[in-house]
Amino acid sequence: MPESLPQLLRSDARDNRDRIVEAARSLFSERGIEVGMREIARRAEVGPATLYRRFPTRHILVSEVFAEEMLTCRQIVEDGWADPDAWRGFRSIIERVSILNAGNRGFVDAFMAAGPEMESITAHRVSLLRMVADLASRAKAAGGLRGDFVIEDFVLIVRAQRGLGSGDEAAARRFAALVIDGLRARPTNPDAT
Repeated sequence: MPESLPQLLRSDARDNRDRIVEAARSLFSERGIEVGMREIARRAEVGPATLYRRFPTRHILVSEVFAEEMLTCRQIVEDGWADPDAWRGFRSIIERVSILNAGNRGFVDAFMAAGPEMESITAHRVSLLRMVADLASRAKAAGGLRGDFVIEDFVLIVRAQRGLGSGDEAAARRFAALVIDGLRARPTNPDAT
């Protein structure tokens, strides 16, 4: 068999890998990314050696579990950034990211993770925050976003979303609406001062 052909995992190895990813996704969603690797192995009904053979480090497992969410998050930010109406684009990022994060508490932890072992996630976050900061500058210049907004405010918003109930889209939409109203250059609430 030529070496250039991809090596296929045996079906039992593939099943183990899938169970590990699903167990990690479930535990990360429930409790965040600090769940122990042994607990993930127990939930997946595999031995620790099997888990570490497939995922030698926590970072590799976290990256695999949240690969889809990372792509979705990037698309949300790129869509908002590309909107010719900067304020509308900024609002869409707040709302869509809130809904994404409500679906998985662990994703916020992964997105905010730091350290040399989380290099790929850190690079992803830095890239997206640059785009949000650029969009925020345009939204301020257009008069939609309050002038004292700084990118650290966006980070605070993302961190606060961790407190939303997992999967509670209605709460995520309400949270986003309140945040957006608070970030308007001219609040729509007549009682606001």
